Amino acid sequence: MDPRERILKAATDLLVSSADADFSTRAVCEAAGVGAPVLYRHFGDKAGLLSAVVDRGFEEYLATKRAARPSADPVQDVRDGWDNHVRFALAHPNHYRLMFSPGLPVPPDAVNEAHQLLRETLDRCAVAGRLRVSLDVATQMVMSANTGVALSLVARPAHYPDAEFSTRVRDAVVDAITQPAANEKRPSAPSDGVPAAAATLSARLRATPPAALSAAETGLLQEWLDALTGGGA
Repeated sequence: MDPRERILKAATDLLVSSADADFSTRAVCEAAGVGAPVLYRHFGDKAGLLSAVVDRGFEEYLATKRAARPSADPVQDVRDGWDNHVRFALAHPNHYRLMFSPGLPVPPDAVNEAHQLLRETLDRCAVAGRLRVSLDVATQMVMSANTGVALSLVARPAHYPDAEFSTRVRDAVVDAITQPAANEKRPSAPSDGVPAAAATLSARLRATPPAALSAAETGLLQEWLDALTGGGA
């Protein structure tokens, strides 16, 4: 095993066994059998090593997300993605807490990829006419709520004894950002008319830009549609 892999393995092992989701570079060097200059040559600093550890830990999670095939119901795919996110957090609590640690100056690549995969699923909701808010707002709502629930369950499990807590929050968020399908009853979620239609048209314009409009005209139309959905320019 080369020095970089030994360092990553040592750091991962120390992270998993840590009570506070942290480790010292000195402990990593001792466990990996390398000097500090080797660690810094490969990872730059401790923040770089932490980011690499998180990305390595999330690789399995992201691999399943990348391999997932879209179903006929994109809204259900959002729900399934939420559940997978929470399951991973509970199975890998220290990796998860570190992933969203304010101590990391640059978010790990895993954070950005997870965000993009969620956005792609929500864009499918919009194309299907199911999104009632702008794509940006929907992505922000789902990601922040999903992360908040997962962090709460990881950091303070005793405060959340309800086994259905994550499901309840998930359904509340999904109901707030989506419209029911034609054959779905959802009395608590009235249709939003213009905002929902604007979100749908905006998504379809992104998927298939109209030849009749210039790039500038399409961009202006997208700004108007975003404003109508409440997402701003």
